[in-house]
Amino acid sequence: MTMTPEQAAWFQGTFARLVDNVDQALMGKREVVALVLSAMLAEGHVLLEDAPGTGKTSLAKALAATVQGTSSRIQFTPDLLPSDVTGVTIYDQAQHRFEFHRGPVFASIVLADEINRASPKTQSALLEVMEESRITVDGVTHDVGRPFLVIATQNPIEQAGTYKLPEAQLDRFLVKTSIGYPDLAVAERILAGAADRNPSAHLSAIITTGAVADMADLAGTVHVDPAVLRYTAQLSEATRNDSATRVGVSVRGSLAMIRIAKVYAAAQGRHFVLPDDIKALVAPVWTHRLVLDPEAEFAGTSAETVIARVLDSVAAPQARSAA
Repeated sequence: MTMTPEQAAWFQGTFARLVDNVDQALMGKREVVALVLSAMLAEGHVLLEDAPGTGKTSLAKALAATVQGTSSRIQFTPDLLPSDVTGVTIYDQAQHRFEFHRGPVFASIVLADEINRASPKTQSALLEVMEESRITVDGVTHDVGRPFLVIATQNPIEQAGTYKLPEAQLDRFLVKTSIGYPDLAVAERILAGAADRNPSAHLSAIITTGAVADMADLAGTVHVDPAVLRYTAQLSEATRNDSATRVGVSVRGSLAMIRIAKVYAAAQGRHFVLPDDIKALVAPVWTHRLVLDPEAEFAGTSAETVIARVLDSVAAPQARSAA
């Protein structure tokens, strides 16, 4: 079943209302909010590389309030244990049985703050839950529910004592982006409301978590022309064949692109994906998946350079609008 034009129009209107609501707490960052919301509806996760104090926690809280969900914040530190993330099984002497005590990962929106400060063992505790939306503790599987979004952050400064995220974990993030500092006009508005330390608390829920899951399912019915699928595969292959890369975009990365492109198209009021949707999403969805050759990187080549070169080298098709 393919999304109808009427469903696409409803999706566009609801998506815009969600962005408007979150924007009340995170002023002037509509593009970032739309990208993070798209990742959530594509059932992926977001990596924010940003300086401290740019509104990462506010974003997570505002999203949770908007979709009537729950939010949790995990401050990653070198001594954090995997059980501090997932939860632990404890023996209840009164009941004479083991009980599972859920960790902070059981929330609609999970902010994993400064994830690169934790040990690789603790970082890996997020791998299963990010990929499968469930965790296994003592042989028992626990679902975290829908929607489920991990917003992990890492600071581009103070790298001493941090553990670089392995490529396998980077590949599990659907999107990598940054919030950045507000412009002068927005900064003045933020300072005018300095007395309100928690603007997300005043937000009204726009939809329920169940409706978010329905939107995610509906986005999955957006039509993708075979020519667009071929174009995505060609771009992915071009990243692997580029002389500056040691590892290009994987099949997982290509699948991630199609999933979020469907959401992106529906948010524009379309029930079909265009090649321009792929172009618009290539940078946030693929740059963090590239592993550059050290010599090329030393010579000044960046992941963004490779992506731009790939887009120039692969011709975009004239795709049909619908099935």
